[in-house]
Amino acid sequence: MSETSCPVCNLTLPLSQIESHVNAHFDEDEINPQIASDHHLALQLASSSDPSPSSSNFDDSLGLHNKVATLVRLQTKSQFYSVGNGGLICLLKTCLEYELKSKSKPLECSISLLSGYVDHFHSSKEDKGWGCGWKNIQMQCSHLLTHREEEVKRVLFGGSNFVPDIPSLQRWLEIAWSKGFDVSGAQHFDSQICGSKRWIGTTECAALLRSFGLKARIVDFAPKKSESLYLSVPGSAIAPKIKPRGPMDRYVTKKVENGAKKPVDSHGSSSSRISKGVVLMDWVWNYFSENRLNVSSGVHMTSKAPLYFQHEGHSRTIVGIQRRLQGTTFTTQYNLLILDPADFTKAIEKALVEKRGWEGYLKRGAHTLKCPEYQMLYVDNGIADGEELEQLKIIDSHFVEF
Repeated sequence: MSETSCPVCNLTLPLSQIESHVNAHFDEDEINPQIASDHHLALQLASSSDPSPSSSNFDDSLGLHNKVATLVRLQTKSQFYSVGNGGLICLLKTCLEYELKSKSKPLECSISLLSGYVDHFHSSKEDKGWGCGWKNIQMQCSHLLTHREEEVKRVLFGGSNFVPDIPSLQRWLEIAWSKGFDVSGAQHFDSQICGSKRWIGTTECAALLRSFGLKARIVDFAPKKSESLYLSVPGSAIAPKIKPRGPMDRYVTKKVENGAKKPVDSHGSSSSRISKGVVLMDWVWNYFSENRLNVSSGVHMTSKAPLYFQHEGHSRTIVGIQRRLQGTTFTTQYNLLILDPADFTKAIEKALVEKRGWEGYLKRGAHTLKCPEYQMLYVDNGIADGEELEQLKIIDSHFVEF
């Protein structure tokens, strides 16, 4: 079947469909070509009008191998606001160095650790309220494609060497489920996510990345009593050896077995919030510093990937951490360095370039960690295969007590 590319969005289609597809871009005066492309792709991915493996339509009757081959060809690159001057992380590094030099009272010691290059994917009106999980997957993958070994580029998204849009990522997750990754999570979503606006989180990110052989790990931060509270709640990833299934579900379910509301304890107080924040901050610091005790003052680029940071109602991407030792007692103060999908990339870039107001976008201290529980996802080095890959199909988590 003869095919050609759309002159608006570059999507490859059969000649018989190209005219109606191109016309659809201009049905509305102010339509965004990328939105039109994403919408059309979502429809295509759900279509089964032509079972031929060479068809541009994704057919659910195809075998798994042919589904993968078709999606590799059909997936679309996600559009994002591209930042010059080395990207946002490079601009952030410059601001942190400027801050270090310009304080009226020099800091006794300030150390900032950053991941390498990360593209920022901000939410749009089309995915507002449900798309943050996908945006954080895109940010994580933008780093992996830039900084990991060539083998990662070869296996991730079929060697496309780009970050796909949300409809394509949704199909990749369905394929991960078909391969047996996170069976319970697949059942929770009825093995279907394409075209859906349902929340996803670290569990789905782990399943998707692990299906390519990447060693995605989940860490839970919560009070110890959460083990008993959440053992029977769908979506629990709190206790060690408990398999997470749809991590946002447990945030929606607020009751324990007897129907009573979850009790409020001292972890809600200001002092305990700071205390549990320090536990989380210490973990993040050890992650980026690779547990080295002696890290010299200044701003350092590390080899570590960013962290997918999940909490109640939202998720963000941690791209680094700042530690200050202040005063005669050398009190430790931490700031997480975060990219939020809810913020517009252009606004962050402007604040970093002008060195004004960037802290409000990117810095978060321990006192801001007010949620009862948090989840982190990180990606270890290397590609799993054989028995190790089989083990990755079961998604568990490491528990860290506040």
